Amino acid sequence: MNTTRSHLVSAHAEASKLTKYIRVRSQPGARFVEFDFAIGDPGLFVELVLPRESFEAFCNTNQVVAMTQEQTEAVDAEIDKWRYGEETLMGRNHDHSQQ
Repeated sequence: MNTTRSHLVSAHAEASKLTKYIRVRSQPGARFVEFDFAIGDPGLFVELVLPRESFEAFCNTNQVVAMTQEQTEAVDAEIDKWRYGEETLMGRNHDHSQQ
């Protein structure tokens, strides 16, 4: 096995040990499932869309776990921080009293 392939196999083995998270954002029963997918850190995710059957296969293949309420709240807070930071125009227009 060449060195590059050996590194790829090693990286794949390490990644397979990490927890894979999902957060479904679409409505129940929707034809397509919109969801966030993260590996290792729920705060670093990609947004994906799959047909329901493909989503279920994706979840089984990756052995995903749903983000906890605490994790989703932390992700949302971080998104709001970047979207409504106090030193931005949006931040000055956003009502922080509701948080």
